[in-house]
Amino acid sequence: MSDTWIKTCERLLRQMKRLSDKKNKDRLDIVQSMRFALYALHRSLIGWMNWVNNPDIMATFNYEELEEMNKKITSFVEDFIKYDVEVTQLGAKRSLELEKARQRSEESLRRGPEETFYV
Repeated sequence: MSDTWIKTCERLLRQMKRLSDKKNKDRLDIVQSMRFALYALHRSLIGWMNWVNNPDIMATFNYEELEEMNKKITSFVEDFIKYDVEVTQLGAKRSLELEKARQRSEESLRRGPEETFYV
């Protein structure tokens, strides 16, 4: 089982590298690369949850190893969540700007010539 998991992870890493190193990427290529990376992360998280929830596996690690895993995972997750907040704030700001522009556009279309006042 572990050998298969490791080989699959290595293939995922190679594919992520190919996607990120691709020359002349367009927006769709970038989105495809992000989707693939997030899929790989999701797969890895499921594997980690299976391990962490299995006392037989966790018992094979000593205190120091568990502490090191905890530090790395916690640091990674903190950075990821901080980035999540940053991008979510940017997305919310962009969404609000688009909504305001849409409302202005609809409002200008609703005004007829009779509503225009010239001096």
